[in-house]
This record gives sequence, structure tokens and C-alpha cells, in this order.
Amino acid sequence: MKLFVTGIGTDVGKTVASTILTQALEADYWKPIQAGDLDNSDSHKVKSQISNPKSQIFENSYKLNTPASPHLAAAIDGITIDLKKIIEPKTKNHLVIEGAGGVLVPLNKEDCIIDLIQKDYKVIIVSRHYLGSINHTLLTFEALKSRKIEVSGIIFSGDENKATEEIILSKTKAKFIGRIDNEPYFDQNVIQYYADLFRENLLTL
Repeated sequence: MKLFVTGIGTDVGKTVASTILTQALEADYWKPIQAGDLDNSDSHKVKSQISNPKSQIFENSYKLNTPASPHLAAAIDGITIDLKKIIEPKTKNHLVIEGAGGVLVPLNKEDCIIDLIQKDYKVIIVSRHYLGSINHTLLTFEALKSRKIEVSGIIFSGDENKATEEIILSKTKAKFIGRIDNEPYFDQNVIQYYADLFRENLLTL
């Protein structure tokens, strides 16, 4: 199973969610494009917070120095992101693939994050609760739907908001995988707790 984790925007909890999925399935992890924070990248964070011996962390296809939209970060580095150079790592294990920002984040003049999504990927959307998140979540669903990309499930990030969660699930008919509360911190124990909570729902995707 290949899970592609995307968000409704930046800083909504994609990396925490990806870490939980990686731990729950003892999956491998791959973030094709990392922009900024190269010394403490998302790959570093996932590696430090999983506790199973099976998961392998694959190298980014692009490591960009500036914490900005990939198209801009690449331009600052004097390069252009080429989709042909983003080659999915080969593994017989489950694979968790983490996007960058939302689905329409540009990679170059033509391509966006959504163009990384392959037909055999199961797309997981991370939606964080904030004023406007319903609109951003539904727009993300519509963007994927317009490309005939089915959403396999949704993870909510933030303390429970029944009104928001119910309307999103009603309008999208998405499978609810779980909710990640506003925890004071995330370490291996907290990640394991959520991995155990989410595992059954993940295995039915």
C-alpha cells in the first residue's frame, strides 16, 4: 500500500500524521521534496519519532535550502524541479509519501504537488481545525476530484470540532481515519499511541 499524505495548507500536521502512519504500518517513508530546514528536515523528524525496526527513510529527490514554495526555493538554488527526476523508491514494504504544503503548491511553471500523485497511491488529507478550514478542505477535495483522484481518507488535526468534522465528512463522504489532538509534544510514545488508534482504519483502506 502506498499512502500519499497531503494537507489543506502549510503547518497543518502532515509530518506528524505521516509519522503516525509510518509507525502504524511499519512502513517506509519518503518525502520527495524538502524545502528548508535541511538539518532538521521532515525526514529527520519522522526517523526520530518512530520506534519500529522495519521502517526505512528514503532520501529526498530534491533538497532545497530555502523554506519557501518549492518553485521559488528551487529558483533561489538555481535549479528547476523536473518530475522525471522524482523517482519513487523501490520497496516491498508499505510506503508513506509526504507532499509539501497543499495539492496546488507549484513545483515549477507547469507542475504542482498534485502532479506527483500516481494512480496506485491512496491519498490521505490532513485537515487542521481553524476558521476557514472547512473551505480549504473542500477545495482540496474538489481539486483532487477534478483530476479524478479519489481521496481514501481524512485525518483531522486539532482538538475535536464536531460541527466542522461532521460537515466535511458529510460533503466529501471521506473515510475518517482519526484525529490528532493538540498534544503538548510528540515523542515516540505519543506517536505509538496514535499509531495503535489509527492502525485498524488504515488497514481497511
